[in-house]
Amino acid sequence: MSPVLETQKLCKSFGALTVAQNIDFRLHPGDRHALIGPNGAGKTSFVNMLMGALAPSSGRIFLGGEDVTRVRQARRVKRGLGRTFQINALFNHLTVLDNVALGIAERRSEARRMWRPASRHKEIIQEAEELLSTLGLADDTRLPVKDLPYGKQRLVEIAIALGLRPKVLLLDEPAAGVPSYESEKILSSLERLPPDIAILIIEHDMDLVFRFARRITVLVQGEVLVEGSPEEVRRDRRVHEVYLGEAHHA
Repeated sequence: MSPVLETQKLCKSFGALTVAQNIDFRLHPGDRHALIGPNGAGKTSFVNMLMGALAPSSGRIFLGGEDVTRVRQARRVKRGLGRTFQINALFNHLTVLDNVALGIAERRSEARRMWRPASRHKEIIQEAEELLSTLGLADDTRLPVKDLPYGKQRLVEIAIALGLRPKVLLLDEPAAGVPSYESEKILSSLERLPPDIAILIIEHDMDLVFRFARRITVLVQGEVLVEGSPEEVRRDRRVHEVYLGEAHHA
């Protein structure tokens, strides 16, 4: 099976600081992959290069077999690359439903017309309601986003990303700042996502990582230290030395 997302010898330097060094990475349809590593490992820079927010110094990025290394961010989204952010970027004064409906309208190139009453856009509203139901938010559709617990706000973000119908979904710390009892909801929601979407999760919550991912890449100082199954990563002494440590009990 061809990878839906691939990097070849991806490098990025800011002067003397190297944040990515010859990263070879592949994500196939349906993959559940985690990217972990200590602070400063280069995880965010890597994701920003995948999305087109940061240009690599060298190397190539392929999306669906096409070279998108120099393709702009908006075009990558149109080609099936979706992302949530470490810090959410929601319209807090709008309802949950309207936030998701706007994302769907963007995909359908109808976003400029979405500021009219939502009732005029039945197909978009119906799709938004179905997405929210999948993520366990059916009872929250009419609430302003600002009134939701933070964990549910992260789920709204995921719903918006899914509204773009991505082939690849990059989740940047979906459990960041979320209490443990709410991160359980995030995990169960992720497990209900369409099985054909390739998901890459960047996360510090090791419990969530080891329960969700079928494959894990460990990044240290911009280089891939190890990639393997959760069990292989769990047993690797180098991973414990540089990242997991005894405190994580992973």
